[in-house]
Amino acid sequence: MIVTERRGGLIEGTPYESYAYAYPHKTAYGPLAPPVPLAELWAGEARDALFLYFHIPFCEMRCGFCNLFTTPNPPEETEALYLAALERQAQQVRAALGGDVRFARMALGGGTPTYLSSAGLMRVFDLAERLFGTDLARIPISVETSPRTATEAPGKLSLLRDRGVDRISIGVQSFVEAETAAIGRAQKTPLVEAALAAIRAAGFPTLNIDLMYGLPGQTPATWEQSLRAALAYTPEEIYLYPLYVRPLTGLGLSARAWDDQRLSLYRQACDLLGAAGYEQVSMRMFRAPHAPPETQGDGPVYCCQEDGMVGLGCGARSYTRALHYSSEYAVGRAGVKSILADYIARPDAAFAVADYGAALSPDEQRRRYLIYTLLTVDGVDRAAYRARFGTDLLTDLPQLTELEEGGLAVRTADRLRLTSRGIERSDVVGPWLYSDAARAQMGTFALR
Repeated sequence: MIVTERRGGLIEGTPYESYAYAYPHKTAYGPLAPPVPLAELWAGEARDALFLYFHIPFCEMRCGFCNLFTTPNPPEETEALYLAALERQAQQVRAALGGDVRFARMALGGGTPTYLSSAGLMRVFDLAERLFGTDLARIPISVETSPRTATEAPGKLSLLRDRGVDRISIGVQSFVEAETAAIGRAQKTPLVEAALAAIRAAGFPTLNIDLMYGLPGQTPATWEQSLRAALAYTPEEIYLYPLYVRPLTGLGLSARAWDDQRLSLYRQACDLLGAAGYEQVSMRMFRAPHAPPETQGDGPVYCCQEDGMVGLGCGARSYTRALHYSSEYAVGRAGVKSILADYIARPDAAFAVADYGAALSPDEQRRRYLIYTLLTVDGVDRAAYRARFGTDLLTDLPQLTELEEGGLAVRTADRLRLTSRGIERSDVVGPWLYSDAARAQMGTFALR
């Protein structure tokens, strides 16, 4: 059951508790005993519209706010060792999936995938094409990059475009150098501008720019400066992230409370982007009117609520309906180094099982679906929920009426939608929907 005594904080407290990207949260994962063979795990899953994801845990620097599974500037030989292990894992996973499988989308994330050499990137795309049979020219492919890695080797962007990448996402965070310096990001604005110009010149149909609000020293004026600088490149998507400061990150050592002007900056951005014609999709995502249709190619549409994700690489998560699994998670340098070394040294047979993750009961599956639909502007389609689970949304989770009572949601015969006030509190609404069991498991996680 949802913890109803948290309602006061939901409505009146800070709107910033935690990103709700994946449910259960990665800190709810733990050892699986006994390990589950992947062939057994995927046998009952629909496999005609899967998401293929490659995790590249390397960056040229570690930003002060970053709590992703990544390591900065690894030794040169680490890339070759990592890609060899990635290929061994891919072979085991492909064998476990069996013959009747099709991938509808692909993404490279991290870390910074473009930290890899051009040869390393080619190897990853070759794996996807040769081993998994993906038609790279016919499915949507997204790759994350950074200003430096997008510009240091000019041919790298052309390589990505030639291999079918149609969406590139670049983490800019701010166009104000004093602000990026304050978050431990050694980034010069001319480099950012050169990277964006190069991305545009390479012809990617979709450019996404990530910006961050609540940075040290940021003001409404400098925030508007960054927003307008991003709009000058007419990006198809803009993602806005509130600054979160997590344990073991660079900024986590600061004594600052960090909960000051984020909400007012968020509202300022909503107004400015709305005036520029951007449609708000969620608390974070804004989409331009000139953006390509979300469904492209001849493959089935991937839907994260209904289909699985096959994650490859150290730090990647994989999703089946009843079990999510991954490698272990860490943020600190020593923890990441240890887990990465274990991944590289793993015998082939160890890649054929899931040994770390979280099982999803029917209740957890409903909560996952709810979180990923409710936190969008369109909200939850009640008929789709009933078709999937055979029950009514409000019968399963009657506490949702509290969102209406608090002015955070509105209900119609066919949908439950968050209001604008509810959308801006997504990072509280999401965690509010976590089960007691998931919350308890998260509480046992020891970050390293």
